[in-house]
Amino acid sequence: MMQASSPARALTGIRVVDFSAMIAGPYCTRWLSDLGADVIKVEPPEGDHMRHRPPLRDGSSTFFGHLNAGKRCMALNLKQAAGLDLARRLVAEADVVVEAFRPGVMAGLGLGAAELRAKHPRLVYCSISGFGQASDWSHRPAYAPVVHAASGFDLALGSDANGRPMSASMPLADMLTAMFATMSIQTALLHRQATGEGTVIDVNLMDSVLNVMPYEFQNAQQPKQQDRPVYRPMQARDGWVLVTPINQRNFLNLCDALGHPEWRDEPELANEGVRFAHWGMLMARIEDWTRQRDADECERILTAHGVPCAKYRSLREVQQDPQFTQRDSFATVQDAAGSFLTTRLPFAFGNIRPPTGQTAAAFGADTDDILRTELGLDDTQVHQLMSSGAAICHSQDHRRHS
Repeated sequence: MMQASSPARALTGIRVVDFSAMIAGPYCTRWLSDLGADVIKVEPPEGDHMRHRPPLRDGSSTFFGHLNAGKRCMALNLKQAAGLDLARRLVAEADVVVEAFRPGVMAGLGLGAAELRAKHPRLVYCSISGFGQASDWSHRPAYAPVVHAASGFDLALGSDANGRPMSASMPLADMLTAMFATMSIQTALLHRQATGEGTVIDVNLMDSVLNVMPYEFQNAQQPKQQDRPVYRPMQARDGWVLVTPINQRNFLNLCDALGHPEWRDEPELANEGVRFAHWGMLMARIEDWTRQRDADECERILTAHGVPCAKYRSLREVQQDPQFTQRDSFATVQDAAGSFLTTRLPFAFGNIRPPTGQTAAAFGADTDDILRTELGLDDTQVHQLMSSGAAICHSQDHRRHS
């Protein structure tokens, strides 16, 4: 068993109360859990919406499980005074609170950062939103596709022949925000270790997306000089490959790999500047070569010559590739419907990868246990809370301890 002193479990002893739902907040707290934190996920009576999102197996969402593995899950009705009281008692024992409601919602419940930190100054309180806590756009509804469009991200991807902007199919804004939220919470915990003081963190989807477009951000401030070269898919006999001769050495190696050393001396290809001006011609020449070969052969020949290249693979192929077993890139998680693979954090400490929680808890699975062991309630109190609907247990059989 991994020792708590390992950097891979550096957050052991840190308790996180997670009021968030959907993607950004839950993925952030999943990563905190991987690093050793005890995460209590608090869900409303209807549960996190992601519990019902496909892929589904016997009613269990592996998408939800991927985002929430390793957490303890309880269900509280924050519209009831008793449910709110339980939430406040949980926070009193917490190091970190994560929430992803619209700005002002948590304050309206009496669970806002100012009120909680006035009582618990060591608390690190992280609010995740679409556009930040205090701006002209703060109260706009926001999901990742909206932020992709509003941030300039989709237009940076390009447009089709009719000028229709491209649209990212994955909720990238959520994933990036989860990453930045995790980073900021860890930084705040280091600050607290040094000063004894917690803090309030404001992280949002819009700023997160803007932070991953450095070239586009700078290019927008300059007079248009030259289009950025685009590495497009190259057709092979049985699929597609991507070839990226980025620098001069890559280009020279490419000439050798394709059997065209004479390209080195052509005025249109001699250096990076002129190649960019004749980019379409170079891409067409490479594709003339790839069309005559299988994708595996293209990848093998080009890689052997030091030319960055990859065959386009499906995620199913990736999951079955020995490369990722060697890297220990995936973990197996169990939920009510069986087991499934999830990704692990993409770094190691001294060759030790942070372990992922082995289970994805059912809705309200840990409510009863948390009420008893963490909040010290007795059978009568638990029964009253369950009967009133202020707290919800997975089995609803709160009498099993009687």
